[in-house]
Amino acid sequence: MLVCVLSTTIASCTTSKSIVSQNADLSKYRYASVINNDTYHIPAELMEYEIMLFDAVEASRLQLVSDMRIYELTAEQQSKLLIVKYGVNSRPEETVVTVNFIDFLSGRPVASCRGAYSTLGISSSSDIKGAIKRAAEQISQTFPK
Repeated sequence: MLVCVLSTTIASCTTSKSIVSQNADLSKYRYASVINNDTYHIPAELMEYEIMLFDAVEASRLQLVSDMRIYELTAEQQSKLLIVKYGVNSRPEETVVTVNFIDFLSGRPVASCRGAYSTLGISSSSDIKGAIKRAAEQISQTFPK
C-alpha cells in the first residue's frame, strides 16, 4: 500500500510541459513529418511506443506526412510543415519523452512538448507509456484541433 501511495505521489510530481517560441505563430502550421532515422528512432523491440508517438502527433490538428514525401508537397504546404524529432530518456526515478517541432523552411525550433512519468522504476513499460501519454496531452494542448 505504501508503495502505491509513494508511486502515485512521485508520478504526480513529475513535470510535463510545453515550451513555445515567443516569435512562433503555431496557427499557421498544418503538417508534421516525424523524422525516422538512426538518430530519431526507437529500437524495434519498442515499436509499440513509436506507434504511440505517431498517434500523439496525429491526435493534434497536424496532418502527418511521410518524411520520404516532404518534397512532393507544394511550396505553400512546405511553409506549413513542422519536422518532428523526439527523444526518450528513461531513468529509474523518471522517464521523459520530449517531442520537438521544427519549422521545415527555417530549421528553427518552434515548440517542445515534454511528458514525464515515474513509477520509481517499478515498471519501465508503464513509465514510457505514461510519459508518452503526457507528451500527447501537451501536443494536443499546443496544437489543438
